[in-house]
Amino acid sequence: MASKRRRLSRSGEFDRVYRDGSSHATRYLVLYTFPRRDEEREDIRLGVSVSRKVGGAVERNRVKRALREAFWGLSDKLPPRHDFVIVARSEIAGLIEREGSAAATKCLEEALSSTSAGGRST
Repeated sequence: MASKRRRLSRSGEFDRVYRDGSSHATRYLVLYTFPRRDEEREDIRLGVSVSRKVGGAVERNRVKRALREAFWGLSDKLPPRHDFVIVARSEIAGLIEREGSAAATKCLEEALSSTSAGGRST
């Protein structure tokens, strides 16, 4: 489980990623990326946004957990010093219910492959 420090929690942090970052949309989610500059910390931070259109509180929390788990499973492929925000679209709840957390991982991989932050060269 990711520590609180590795999460975006303030609306200003989300706004900065939305405003100054780049985005890639798929059928099931939108992924925003923002490279942080001039900061000592090299960690990756994540924010997840799931609206009421996805479902009730239980369903939204299930989607958020699946997306966080999928994201941190892929974190070794991500560049340092980046903030990411995942915005879930309404169809993702049905996808995760039908196909499980592997579907969330597949959606994130698709979005990451199309962004400039989609891979770390090692």
